[in-house]
Amino acid sequence: MIIGIPKEIMHDEARVAATPETVGKFVNDGFDILVERSAGNGALYHDEDYIKAGALIIDDPQEIYDRAEIILKVKEPLFNEQKDMHEVEMMHKGQYLITFIHPASPVNHEMVKQLTARGVTAITLDGIPRISRAQNMDALTSMSTCAGYKGILMAANLMTTFMPQMFTAVGQIKPAKVMVIGVGVAGLQALATAKRLGAITYAADIRPMAVENASSLGARVIDTTIPADLAMGEGGYARRLPDDVLVHEQEALRETIQDMDIVFCSALIPGKIAPIIITEDMVKGMKKGSVIVDISIDQGGNCALTPKGDIEKKYGVTLIGVKNIPGLLPTSSTWMFANNVYNLVKYLVREGRVQLDRSDEIVQKSLVCIDGQLVHAGAREAMGR
Repeated sequence: MIIGIPKEIMHDEARVAATPETVGKFVNDGFDILVERSAGNGALYHDEDYIKAGALIIDDPQEIYDRAEIILKVKEPLFNEQKDMHEVEMMHKGQYLITFIHPASPVNHEMVKQLTARGVTAITLDGIPRISRAQNMDALTSMSTCAGYKGILMAANLMTTFMPQMFTAVGQIKPAKVMVIGVGVAGLQALATAKRLGAITYAADIRPMAVENASSLGARVIDTTIPADLAMGEGGYARRLPDDVLVHEQEALRETIQDMDIVFCSALIPGKIAPIIITEDMVKGMKKGSVIVDISIDQGGNCALTPKGDIEKKYGVTLIGVKNIPGLLPTSSTWMFANNVYNLVKYLVREGRVQLDRSDEIVQKSLVCIDGQLVHAGAREAMGR
């Protein structure tokens, strides 16, 4: 089989879907690997190293899409300005695409429909379940670790004050207050990073186990008032709350949010649109100069005002909606991502071909479309199907 690794075209995206190390593993497994020229330069993985590992360097991405049976990418298909066509248009019927698609997010609905109509079999990495046998394929967890760390550093850089408590000749400066909403992998890393920087940390999550984890890191837990039976979904993930219950959570967190210097948002429901926890009215009441980092933006965002893919200031609050924060840590994040993807491909390919067992939980939850049919439950729900 031929695996294609195109260069990522999202603005400021420096990651790549394979490293020379994983290319070598693929070659040893019997795959032929096509890598677009300079695809790994931004992450400090260079063409000569891919060649040494056994890859063939290709100048034109269209050739990669034409020849490859499996396409490995980091980000969802986008419009390629240099080719004056969408990446979906470069794909062909029966081709396999493995990448982060976030199919439930409204901004991706049209692209998902086009993938389906084109007959591409698409697998989204944000759908890999967090179960023990899928841990080494779980790119979402890997990228969440990167986003939690880098997101807090970005917020600290945009603040106008110190993070730690400072004692100076002219007096004491109090430490910053940082709140994390959604204490999964990214949230825990954000709490740990903020604490290392000297901030006072707060945490909120509707799942009891998550707040226990936050508390173990020294965070002050804020009660969301949501009963555990409503909060807990399958596999330990959060469950989508009814709108009237979500309002109660918003009000329970309002006072604390408006006292924070940084609010880090990472509350997600697998395969579904992210819940809005911070409303426009709540942002209006926040301190001038405070910062919201919304890493849930790929699935719509936890703040109603978060700009998609950008950084903006509204009501005196800086809102970070950068969609590829792990891409700002490209060498480490690429190494993690590439190994996750290698393990997934090795799991799916048997006897020289991709074999998708639709009853397998890993396949079932990550499969977006196949044979011209949209099968991803979260995407279908979000599209009203």
